[in-house]
Amino acid sequence: MTALLDAAERLGRDELEALQLERLRTTLRHAYDNVGFYREAFDKAGLRPEDCRTLADLARFPFTVKADLRDNYPFGMFAVPEERVRRIHASSGTTGRPTVVGYTERDLDTWADVVARSIRAAGGRPGHKVHVAYGYGLFTGGLGAHYGAERLGCTVIPASGGMTARQVQLIQDFRPEIIMITPSYMLTLLDEFERRGVDPRSTSLKVGIFGAEPWTEQMRREIEERFAIDAVDIYGLSEVMGPGVAQECVETKDGLHIWEDHFYPEVVDPFTGEVLPDGEEGELVFTSLTKEAMPVIRYRTRDLTRLLPGTARVFRRMEKVTGRSDDMVILRGVNLFPTQIEEIVLRTPGVAPHFQLRLTREGRLDALTVRAEARAGATTDERAAAARSIAAAVKDGVGVTVGVEIVDPEVLERSVGKIKRIIDLRDAT
Repeated sequence: MTALLDAAERLGRDELEALQLERLRTTLRHAYDNVGFYREAFDKAGLRPEDCRTLADLARFPFTVKADLRDNYPFGMFAVPEERVRRIHASSGTTGRPTVVGYTERDLDTWADVVARSIRAAGGRPGHKVHVAYGYGLFTGGLGAHYGAERLGCTVIPASGGMTARQVQLIQDFRPEIIMITPSYMLTLLDEFERRGVDPRSTSLKVGIFGAEPWTEQMRREIEERFAIDAVDIYGLSEVMGPGVAQECVETKDGLHIWEDHFYPEVVDPFTGEVLPDGEEGELVFTSLTKEAMPVIRYRTRDLTRLLPGTARVFRRMEKVTGRSDDMVILRGVNLFPTQIEEIVLRTPGVAPHFQLRLTREGRLDALTVRAEARAGATTDERAAAARSIAAAVKDGVGVTVGVEIVDPEVLERSVGKIKRIIDLRDAT
């Protein structure tokens, strides 16, 4: 195994932290000298880049949030002249101005390197065929996965998202060993295989690399059992780089090793911003250590997780993301995340792994209905039992009463990218 690791993966912890501090001090200076937003923010806090003498000193510096990127739309966060930018990506902007990110030639090389490292950690090897079903275009998923797979020496099948029947045909015809895809869309492909009468376990796929949305251990077991593959998690976000910030190793599947030579993690209390010790759950914060075009300092991801010691690699691990602070539903004083419902739905007999949460208002109170699809062939009695089981499990495990509706198979909208679990109808009721 050691022969497969690159130089940074062989560093001792002390060597890694010395490299992190060197790169962090360079990044802070680069951001301060070249990005007006950071110069103003540091000055307001009474800080200069040289005030960061230890890794712990980073906690004194101000956070960056998504609104800061939107306020500086389109290129106000860039730290290099526009002529040095080789690629631009952006979020969809469905809730406001899109967040725009830029990459220099070196940034693109770094990105390809960390994604290649991620695919290798997942079990990919040179010569493997990689079916990329992440969306291409301004979304970072498709192109990020594509260039990383090529950097590793793999053959890329750039399928992108959508056209589900064609995706299934390509997998049967081209026989890839690896698929990179959102977990919810993998379930959509599963339905299509079964609709065609093809056993998903008979395909050439050996490894699925799943990212772009939170998913649970129950979903991992569902996918691994029904596809006969290793299902591993990849993590990234456009504002920090794209996919390839952290990766689960196939030999352990015990959380995602953060590529700490390029991305420095912290976990903070979502409400106070206080840095939490490793092992405590909170909001994940990242500082880039090697980005040229758009360095980010203490970017608040809104993802909830905790930091753990490294196992398969020297780098620290982040636990699988349990949810996002901005996806949290507060229902009659109880905090609820879609992943909690997913765990319950996936272990309930008679229902398929497709569900949706509908928020409505009944009088002055919010109400939540879980809509889950019945498995094909489920009887009326089995559907009723499933509804009772889900309602009881949510009440016992989460502590809140919800409605449950078991709908016919294939009624709920299928995902071809990031799935939308929560439908908020409160303004319409």
